Amino acid sequence: MVSAALVVVPRAGVAQQFTRRGPIAAVPAPVILDTTGLFLDRAARVGEDIFVTGQPTERALRELKTQGVTTVVNLRTPEEMTRNVKFDEPALVASLGMQYVYLPVRGNDQYPYSPATLTKFADAVSNAKGKVLLHCTVAWRASHLWAAYLINRGIPVDSALANARAINLMDDHRMGSNGRQPIEDFLDRTLPTLGHPPH
Repeated sequence: MVSAALVVVPRAGVAQQFTRRGPIAAVPAPVILDTTGLFLDRAARVGEDIFVTGQPTERALRELKTQGVTTVVNLRTPEEMTRNVKFDEPALVASLGMQYVYLPVRGNDQYPYSPATLTKFADAVSNAKGKVLLHCTVAWRASHLWAAYLINRGIPVDSALANARAINLMDDHRMGSNGRQPIEDFLDRTLPTLGHPPH
């Protein structure tokens, strides 16, 4: 059954709702989801109301709607969407009655990783009327933005990085042309404990 891949029953004491205002005491470990027919490469659920994933299929978006997702945040560039996605994601999201938040990032001059993107994502989460899907292609950019969001919400850097690494942060071997990881650009500061590959 399709829904079984997306249903995660929170364990007592682990549930977290990020869309609620207020402090975040701790972040539950991401629950890695089955991606078969639903997402490209990686998908995870964090707490009760956040999904961090690779590109969702039409089927995944319809299923997420039934799971209570009301906001879809897409980090892929227009070129990526036109070239690689065989359906009209914004139109499908709208037809399902969900809000579509488009924040394309690529780490270049046209689509930089920036604090403005982090602010817009934080606004999308705080204004969501239900659960939130954050996606890019393979959940790499999404993991970086997710970690920046957690740090911005007061989670210790090491805890935020561990949470995002469990999804798809991959900070051990990728870096931007400016010598920083995307999370550092989202936060506009260097993170000394972040993995930086040797030069």
